[in-house]
Amino acid sequence: MFTDQQRLNDFQVSSAEVRIGPMRLTQDPIQVLLIFAKEDSQSDGFWWACDRAGYRCNIARTPESALECFLDKHHEIIVIDHRQTQNFDAEAVCRSIRATNPSEHTVILAVVSRISDDHEEASVLPLLHAGFNRRFMENSSIIACYNELIQIEHGEVRSQFKLRACNSVFTALDHCHEAIEITSDDHVIQYVNPAFERMMGYHKGELLGKELADLPKSDKNRADLLDTINTCIKKGKVGHTQPHSFRYKNRRKESIDVKSISSRGSDAPSLQNRRYPSMARIHSMTIEAPITKVINIINAAQENSPVTVAEALDRVLEILRTTELYSPQLGTKDEDPHTSDLVGGLMTDGLRRLSGNEYVFTKNVHQSHSHLAMPITINDVPPCISQLLDNEESWDFNIFELEAVTHKRPLVYLGLKVFSRFGVCEFLNCSETTLRAWFQVIEANYHSSNAYHNSTHAADVLHATAFFLGKERVKGSLDQLDEVAALIAATVHDVDHPGRTNSFLCNAGSELAVLYNDTAVLESHHTALAFQLTVKDTKCNIFKNIDRNHYRTLRQAIIDMVLATEMTKHFEHVNKFVNSINKPMAAEIEGSDYECNPAGKNFPENQILIKRMMIKCADVANPCRPLDLCIEWAGRISEEYFAQTDEEKRQGLPVVMPVFDRNTCSIPKSQISFIDYFITDMFDAWDAFAHLPALMQHLADNYKHWKTLDDLKCKSLRLPSDS
Repeated sequence: MFTDQQRLNDFQVSSAEVRIGPMRLTQDPIQVLLIFAKEDSQSDGFWWACDRAGYRCNIARTPESALECFLDKHHEIIVIDHRQTQNFDAEAVCRSIRATNPSEHTVILAVVSRISDDHEEASVLPLLHAGFNRRFMENSSIIACYNELIQIEHGEVRSQFKLRACNSVFTALDHCHEAIEITSDDHVIQYVNPAFERMMGYHKGELLGKELADLPKSDKNRADLLDTINTCIKKGKVGHTQPHSFRYKNRRKESIDVKSISSRGSDAPSLQNRRYPSMARIHSMTIEAPITKVINIINAAQENSPVTVAEALDRVLEILRTTELYSPQLGTKDEDPHTSDLVGGLMTDGLRRLSGNEYVFTKNVHQSHSHLAMPITINDVPPCISQLLDNEESWDFNIFELEAVTHKRPLVYLGLKVFSRFGVCEFLNCSETTLRAWFQVIEANYHSSNAYHNSTHAADVLHATAFFLGKERVKGSLDQLDEVAALIAATVHDVDHPGRTNSFLCNAGSELAVLYNDTAVLESHHTALAFQLTVKDTKCNIFKNIDRNHYRTLRQAIIDMVLATEMTKHFEHVNKFVNSINKPMAAEIEGSDYECNPAGKNFPENQILIKRMMIKCADVANPCRPLDLCIEWAGRISEEYFAQTDEEKRQGLPVVMPVFDRNTCSIPKSQISFIDYFITDMFDAWDAFAHLPALMQHLADNYKHWKTLDDLKCKSLRLPSDS
């Protein structure tokens, strides 16, 4: 006998997860029925083997109780004692169980007596004919019983489990309203569902074993393609379920090719409608997503298309079903590692944690600011600051000079000047003292130790936002509440930024990443903290005197704008702006018929898109600033990324942007990639709306600067001779 520890090491519960192609199924614990007239060492051996394997076990002493138990539990494995015929007829018991429907997926094992040396081994055929699957030579060892059961589970039981799953799939296909065929690698039809038969006008027997391309069309499927599409457009949908087109190809030679082609009607009962009647009510309404209409139109076009066209449309449908429709897909990292790293670092929320280290970022929200000197009123600022602020309405305003003369507190002074120009205090019905206190609290919660994401960046974004708000078309599209929301959002959009990306925080398992479920971590934190800081003290609560409804509208607008600065949805925001604002505006100018809301109208949806685009452009406007300012910002953001890479290596975290290694990075290449991938298209669209020729000229000049450095293999901000 072996020890208990050896048993624990040897007997392991088998995995309950089974994979069938793309399906992942969870199998309940195996149920075993032992049919033994009397308890003995053999029945005990199987009992303890079931216990060690994690199976659920029942014991029956008579044929009647055995059949009753099986019909109640539907056991996967049945072990019948075939050694002693005086108690019951084991083969008769087996046949009675096999006569029931549930036994189709059950493995029945016969326990037979050991054969003495002077007897010839009997044939297993009588056992197989009686309905047994296997024979087990009497052996009361627990390990022998365990091994037998485990082999049955990994063999016959799992095969039967997969067959049941396949039967479920085919049952679903049979009830599906979409026409579906399964073919071999040579496009020979192996299965068609009833909807396919109705669509093609053939019976299953006429289709199986033939190639679809060789079948002539019947009267039932000769409808004109254009009529089909027009019908689908009028209906808005085809059937109640979206078509699912996919191909699955095995690594071996055998393959199946599954295509789904919409049928316009079906008499088959819908499982989905029967189980979820509320879905039928939803589909009967006239609320349907445009992407669903597009998919249905493509699906209808497949009905009468040649095989090659149908396959191409399959690929189109696969692309349309992705959740990231607006995110371009990069090629290999080898083609452009700078772009890949930059995009990967900015547009993802991080990999899973690969290290036990944690980057814990916390800040005391309730800290006192009484030790900070209050700035003087806007009418009494020092002359050096006042003189600089006289030029704040110009795009070429030098924020770094203001940073220097204010001792890294540019946000308070610029904010007071800008907010005064736009009448924010009057709109909020708050005093200038309250506004000054608010700016001081917000600026104190920016990290001056960050190379880039500090209050100077916030002041720069506020300046750009105010500049855009002064443009005629922007001004004509927004009301004062929108303007106030935009200015506040720009001020707080990066408050308490730790100088690390969302990906870093998620990889490090930071408290913020846990709090916000690895989704828009920083942007969610900026907005939440901004409102916490604002309302916690009446001395700095700029919202304390406004109407409740105005506050809720203002708050929602601020949150929406700050969240729009999160880069994972960059292309979605830009594309929506182009399609909803630029294109209708261009159509208006050209006088063409365009069935969309004119961009100039103050529809709430358009105002939201304009505000999002405005703060996004303000947030990354560095490449559109004069060259000296652009170079300074490029150096600062690079240093912040270098510091992150250093810390990732130090803590053993995944390196999010490997090219930002301070020893090897080419800053010109990184700037070129950033402009090519994020800036050019976005500012082209924003310029088409807001008319910004000076910015576009700066962008062209700055791009030329970075290209010149890159062509000369220079990795720094300037040529050595210019430094």
